[in-house]
Formats: sequence, C-alpha cells, structure tokens
Amino acid sequence: MDVFQAIRERRSIGRVKPDPISRERIEQLLEAANWAPSHHATEPWRFYVMTGAGRQRLGEAYADIAMQSVGGGAGAAVVSGAAEPTEAKQAERAKHIAKAYRAPVVIAVSVSPSAKPGVNRIEEFAAAHCAVHNMLLAAHALGLGAIWRSGEPMYHPRMKEAFGLADTEELVALVYVGEPAVPQPECTRRPVQQKTVWLEE
Repeated sequence: MDVFQAIRERRSIGRVKPDPISRERIEQLLEAANWAPSHHATEPWRFYVMTGAGRQRLGEAYADIAMQSVGGGAGAAVVSGAAEPTEAKQAERAKHIAKAYRAPVVIAVSVSPSAKPGVNRIEEFAAAHCAVHNMLLAAHALGLGAIWRSGEPMYHPRMKEAFGLADTEELVALVYVGEPAVPQPECTRRPVQQKTVWLEE
C-alpha cells in the first residue's frame, strides 16, 4: 500500500476484536510514529503500550475521574444527596474501567516538550500529533483497526498521574488498536479547491 492510498483510505475504527496483536506489529506502529517530523529534531513523543492486564491502569484512571465528577472524590458518588449503595458504586466503576478494554492494545501518547533554547512548546505538540497520525496510517497499512481517542478525562490530572507524567508533559492521544470488527466506513471530503488559496503574484 503506497502512502497516498493509505492517506485516502484510512478511517477511524472504534470496534475491534479482542484477539491479541503481536508485539512485532505493535512495534511497527511505534517505529512509524517515531519517524514523525519535529522542529529542532526534539522527538518529543513518548509511548505507553497497554495490553492484557496492563490496561487496568487506564481503566482505574477513567473510573476515578468519573467518580470524582459525580461525587467530589475518588470512589465517591452521590445521588439526591445520599451515598449510593456499594454495589452501585462498583457497577459504575466497572463501567468506566471497561473503557480501557475496548481494544486489545491501547497506546497512550504523550508529549515531553524540550527545554532547549528556541523550541516552541506549541510545535512540540504538533510533532507529537504527527507521530500519532503516522501510527494510524501504519495501522491501516497493516490491516488493523485504530481510533484516536481523547476527551476531557485524558487531560485530567489523574490521567497524568496514571502515566507518571511531569507537570510539563501532557497526553495527546489514546490510540486503541485491534483487528477490525466492522467494515471500514465510507467517507468523503469536500473538494480541496474550496479550502485553498493560491498566492502566485
């Protein structure tokens, strides 16, 4: 598959099979991501590969964040001013923990901005995003389904804590990968001519 075909045909695949993905294929995704461009050659991307029980770290973070949002504290939940029964709390936590198990492989991608003189922090994020896109293209070329997930929980301090990130570091993606469980969706784009301005004089 050439690069133009991969760019045109790649789609986000949110439903994948639970079958494990070989370490060799995962490493191919990481290698593709590692060749992304970065200003000043800082290579600011970092990868946290979660498989098997390793996904529990992400699941617990999802659950803690969700429970905080409804009850004001980790593991707490309040309905009509009264604490929920323990079983209900456990069920609610289990629902959020399950988010980490929607794919056999989850790769958290963070940016670790360089402190070198002249490096622009925004450009470090751009580089990390390029690494994620390389990973998605590689997944498609290998016949895998992948989706780039983010959302408010990903930016929560509890999620940073889960991966041991420093104050200057941030998560930029949670990439879920597996064998596709659904057909690849169709997609269109508005003509590029509608989004292009040519400046020739």
